[in-house]
Amino acid sequence: MLFEIEIPTREEFELIDITHLINQKIRESGIKGGIAVIFTRHTTTALFVNENETGLLEDVREFFQSLVPKGKGYKHDRIDRNAHSHLRSIILNPSLAIPIKDGRLLLGTWQSVIFAELDGPRRRKVFIKLCQC
Repeated sequence: MLFEIEIPTREEFELIDITHLINQKIRESGIKGGIAVIFTRHTTTALFVNENETGLLEDVREFFQSLVPKGKGYKHDRIDRNAHSHLRSIILNPSLAIPIKDGRLLLGTWQSVIFAELDGPRRRKVFIKLCQC
């Protein structure tokens, strides 16, 4: 089963917990065990698993601003002025594979699926492929 969720973003750099949206699709599917593959097909977005804690998410923002600063004179900026967004996405991943157990993502106590908007605001799509096994 393939599901699509739309994520409207409001900021240029935004981190959004989408765990509940994925678990909702798993519930709709009726799958109790298997695997979820979550994928964003935008070159300036990414996905990661970590703790959804305000301080940590602010640290992530500052980390990327420091590591890959905006407006550093990247060659791609001559086209779109968003090279920093593309470079930041390369460090992260466009997809995740997470087991499903008891009809939910099998995440640790403090783990969440975080969608990273790196060039917003925009309307983004995330695809969720659910496989029962």
